[in-house]
Amino acid sequence: MYIPFKEMPANSRIWVYQSDRPFDTSEINWIQSHLSSFCEGWNTHGQGMPTSFEIMYDQFILLGVDEKDLGPSGCSIDSSVRIIRSIEEKTGVNLLDSGKVSFLSEEKVTVNKLADVRQSITKGILQPETPVFNPIINTKSDLAEKWIIPAKESWLKRYFNN
Repeated sequence: MYIPFKEMPANSRIWVYQSDRPFDTSEINWIQSHLSSFCEGWNTHGQGMPTSFEIMYDQFILLGVDEKDLGPSGCSIDSSVRIIRSIEEKTGVNLLDSGKVSFLSEEKVTVNKLADVRQSITKGILQPETPVFNPIINTKSDLAEKWIIPAKESWLKRYFNN
């Protein structure tokens, strides 16, 4: 059963999917409609779960589940991956590839492939204080505390310790 993302408890489990480009307005409208329907019927072993989603920075899809009474099963998680794949197919974006680094540059999300990170650092585009998106967050409360952190506090710190 769908509930608005802002009403999800802080300890709700979330999955973050980052696109390799921003969604346009028509894509956002379609994704919102598609995910609303999905969340309304998302269940585990036939029982509905309190679920939600949010699109942030026009480029990140966050799926959330309130696990207080009932957590997602392997099959329900698989169904969420299928819905993300369908979004990839419809929009032509890459959401499931974890081989990319997203950061804020002049208030805009920039996405680098892992292979291009060193080049961005060398050019001064990605610096120790640059806000990067930490894809390894698990709860809604992590969004405020751990999602956007300085590059020097992320796994990228090894590039700045030279």
